[in-house]
Amino acid sequence: MKKINEELDHVFVPLAERMRARSLDEFVGQAHIVGKDSLIRRALKMGRLGSCIFYGPPGVGKTTLAYIVANSLNLEYEKLNAVSSGVADAKRVIESAKKNFELTGKSTVLILDECHRWSKAQSDSVLEAVERGYIIFIGTTTENPHISMTPAIVSRSRVFKFNALGIADIKDAIVRALKDEDRGYGLLNIKIDGDALNHLALFSNGDLRSAYNALELAVSTTSPNKKGEIEINKLVASQCIQQPVISVDENTYYDMLSAFCKSLRGSDSDAALYYSQRLIEAGCDPLLICRRLIAHASEDVGMADSNAALMAMVAMNAVKNLGMPEGNIPLCHAIIYVCEAEKSNSVIVAMDKAKEDAKFNPDDNIPEHLKNYHYDIENPTEYKYPHNYGGYVKQQYLPNKLKDREYYIPGNNGKEKNLIKKKNRFKK
Repeated sequence: MKKINEELDHVFVPLAERMRARSLDEFVGQAHIVGKDSLIRRALKMGRLGSCIFYGPPGVGKTTLAYIVANSLNLEYEKLNAVSSGVADAKRVIESAKKNFELTGKSTVLILDECHRWSKAQSDSVLEAVERGYIIFIGTTTENPHISMTPAIVSRSRVFKFNALGIADIKDAIVRALKDEDRGYGLLNIKIDGDALNHLALFSNGDLRSAYNALELAVSTTSPNKKGEIEINKLVASQCIQQPVISVDENTYYDMLSAFCKSLRGSDSDAALYYSQRLIEAGCDPLLICRRLIAHASEDVGMADSNAALMAMVAMNAVKNLGMPEGNIPLCHAIIYVCEAEKSNSVIVAMDKAKEDAKFNPDDNIPEHLKNYHYDIENPTEYKYPHNYGGYVKQQYLPNKLKDREYYIPGNNGKEKNLIKKKNRFKK
């Protein structure tokens, strides 16, 4: 067993580890999880927090919060990585936790990084220990646990979704590291200009660890000037964050993203190509452009030409697997396709209508003939199998309260206009 923060006292520990928050008051971002009236704050105050799963992108504080939880509850912890640990490791932790529980009456926190990588057998091995209270399970993962993990462990845990950190949060954290005399660089004479600070924050892509690593590299590789100052400018920052110097300010960067999206919607392939290449040349991650392209392929093209969404997905796959600059070719191909395709926003209109009813007019009274009757339970009403009627037969699918709702209304452009006749024929 190890006590929290033992390793943080070592002088050679990387900056990101030294600056790891030790309390909720030091924690960076995630106000929806650790804010003033949040569940975690209330639970820790009462000493009653159970098993949790923290999921979200890298470098946003998932493991840090797991340490803080263990420390706040004054509990010992064991840390495993799901990639390198097996059932034997889990059993070892459980046995140790059981002895500790019988001796002290206290649970042991099991912090499991990359918890989605555990198999069903590994996950099941800790279930009894969690139920008996020997173990408080805290898993951290970049994957959605509802999809990537076994339901048994997820159902016994409270799931918290972490978001990428904002630029302001990362800038504040960098400034704090520069001023901290104990764990940071407060004893050094470091001068960082505003452009360099903005660049580190902007191109860390919401990952605080990436920002800290870039700052540490900048400090360790920059010689002091005649005044004894370590000067970090925009060029140094761009080299250390592994992104080229952006030739636009932060506002213009987001304006370009907006212009790119509106050019897609407006069917101007020339403008969309220009803004995409301008963003890439400025240091924007091409995958961000791919993600925007995929969204707009469904939002603005949609059912008028469903191949647009396929093209956008092919572009993302190419950028991931080919890299740049080769991946830029299929990316531009997809951009042109989305721009030149017929446009329809019927998908997002239908989604918003359905979402509004699901949120504000929920009705879970599913029609009897649609329910999951199986084994020896007879279905009291007859479900009509559409293929027995030539592919379509009229019957009620929505609950009674919503049975007359119409969310999807085909547009008049592209292939979608052919669906209008079909919808009208089905109505009859």
